[in-house]
Amino acid sequence: MIVSEQFSGMSPVSVDDNNCLQPPVVLKSKMETRALDVFYGDKQALQDINLAIGEKEVTALIGPSGCGKSTYLRCLNRMNDTIPECTVRGEVTLDDANIYAPGVDVVEVRARVGMVFQKPNPFPKSIYDNIAYGPRIHGIGSNREAIDEIVQVSLERAGLWEEVRERLNEPGTGLSGGQQQRLCIARAIAVDPEVILMDEPCSALDPIATARIEELIDELKENYTIVIVTHSMQQAARVSQKAAFFHLGMLIECDDTPAMFTNPTKKQTQDYITGRIG
Repeated sequence: MIVSEQFSGMSPVSVDDNNCLQPPVVLKSKMETRALDVFYGDKQALQDINLAIGEKEVTALIGPSGCGKSTYLRCLNRMNDTIPECTVRGEVTLDDANIYAPGVDVVEVRARVGMVFQKPNPFPKSIYDNIAYGPRIHGIGSNREAIDEIVQVSLERAGLWEEVRERLNEPGTGLSGGQQQRLCIARAIAVDPEVILMDEPCSALDPIATARIEELIDELKENYTIVIVTHSMQQAARVSQKAAFFHLGMLIECDDTPAMFTNPTKKQTQDYITGRIG
């Protein structure tokens, strides 16, 4: 499937048991980027990226270091706004509304599109306050009882509640690396986002903690749209339903993950997957 076909949101025409043509299934996109260009000063980091991100599925962004994956990810919740020399052109839509349009509340965008970073970064607060911080500043939860419930549900969804339920007042920084990353995922979930962005969430973790995060991603896709940057093609194959290959700031190819890894249509994709570039 070439990029333009994926972007159109249409799957191929199928044939039923009676050899009658069936209309293509319309795939619902949660976010889309259209003609997206990104510059750091005079240097162009992304060029004309057209990509649709399916609702409640995992999309993996793959490609060599420096190819634009993380830059693209940060466009999806306007994190690049924090870089003074960064210029973003084109459209990034969330439920068909351009998040870069004039008057858009960036705080609301980042509540709807949460972020989990490469290195676990719990706040220097208690486990409880790490989770409660976001709901408090966004006015979610009217009293302590409501906040308590948000904290518990978020930790349960992140697969951490049973491990920390007796330690909620202890510092989040006292947890293991894998637990800290799940705490950060729980913190993102606490403000009830619709999309979760993950930038190399397992790169600092050991294999056991990585496996737990991957299991968690598989569980979370039932309720959230997830976009993950990963250097590990094995991880992309395990956790994602769609894969998008970036190279030198361009989107080379996007397809269902099994098709991407077994039958890529672009030579650059094949070269990356087989280790000739990367």
